[in-house]
This record gives sequence, structure tokens and C-alpha cells, in this order.
Amino acid sequence: MILECPECRTRYLVPDSAVGVTGRTVRCANCRHSWFQEGAALPPLPASAPLAADPVLPGGGGGFAPAGYAPSPVIDATPATEASFDAFAHRPPFRPRRNMARVRTIASIAAGLIMLALVGVILWTTAPGLAQQAGIDIGPAQSPLRIVDNPIERRQMTNGSELFAVSGRITNPSSNAQRVPDLRADLRDANGRVVFSWTITPQQRTLPANGAIDFNSAQVDVPPSSKRLDLSFVGEAS
Repeated sequence: MILECPECRTRYLVPDSAVGVTGRTVRCANCRHSWFQEGAALPPLPASAPLAADPVLPGGGGGFAPAGYAPSPVIDATPATEASFDAFAHRPPFRPRRNMARVRTIASIAAGLIMLALVGVILWTTAPGLAQQAGIDIGPAQSPLRIVDNPIERRQMTNGSELFAVSGRITNPSSNAQRVPDLRADLRDANGRVVFSWTITPQQRTLPANGAIDFNSAQVDVPPSSKRLDLSFVGEAS
């Protein structure tokens, strides 16, 4: 029996007994395609026509072809079995290759964010003096500066307005130069509520070790209910 693969058209010469009368599933040894081959008997040959044997590789059995027939190169056409090949068998999913450039970019961004977070923690918790020397403002809540001698003067002006004046001194008791932030003046009533506020700009922004600078400021038409003045650095609790 001559078989021909419906996919790659490779032809095989196999014995009838390999397929049987009822047919069976076979597999192409060239392209691994499987199909069901129906059984068929060869027509009887004339007695005068000699038969030429055409060798078949092991697994296909012996076979014969009519004289003058030039078969294609015979390839193993071992019938397919469940243990050898299944055209509909499950295949493992393909695993795509990773984009290494994208992985490296994400890793670099993550490392940079971690480093920035560590630097921020160090500056905020353990090295406020170094940050201020480098010109980094980490907030006056960390400043060792002190506000002293702040006399208050209130007097009526000739135009009927009330002048509210405050003066004092900012000192640096530390052994390092410090950055001087703005001052905040809060006027509170008898119940401690803020009724008026303004900002005082210092005369200089850097105060040397053990140094001091004076400040003064005045406002008009402040609320008459103001009873107490609180001075603090901007951002620092009064």
C-alpha cells in the first residue's frame, strides 16, 4: 500500500497488514502530521509482471511495488500511537523573554527612590546641623536659635491709630553657624485665640556661632482685644 501525507506530500510504501482492513491512525515521519488512513487492498497483478522489492525501514515491514514504479525515498511511517505522538496533545505555554532594559530601568528608579528616602530620614532625624551648613532648610523646628528681650510698645498716634511695636534679639548659642528663618508674631486675646498675625524678616539670614542680631517691627490698627504676643520662627510651634 502506498501512503501519501496530506500535509507535506511525502509518500510511503507500507504493507497492507500495517494499516489493516479497517484502517488506523498513522504519522508522517517527515512533518509529524497524523491522519487516519483507511485500509485498501491492492488489485491483483498479472502473472507475467515481475515484482521488484522496495526496502522499507524497520517498523514498516516488507513491501512490494509494480515493475517500473519509481517510489520516492521511503521514510519511516510507523503508525502513530498515543505513547509516541498526539497531534492534539497539550503543549506547555510559551514563556516570553524578559525585557532586560525595562527591568534595569525599573530597578534603577526603585534604588534612586530608596536612596532619596534614606537621605531624607538622615537629614530629618540625625543631621540637622549638617543640612543647615549645606544650605538645606529642614525647618526651624530643628533650629537652636533663641528669641530674647522682646519689649512691646503700644501708643496712640496723632491720627488716632494705635501703633504696636515689638523688638528683640535672636541669639545663636550653638558652636556652628545657623540659618535664620523668618519670625512669626501672633497676637492673642484673653482666651488664647490668635486675633492678628504678621511675619518679621530678619536683618541677615546666617548667624555665626555664639552670635546675635536685633530685630524690630511695628503694626498699626491691631485689634484692641489683643492681650498677649507670641514670637516664634516660621514653621515652629509658638
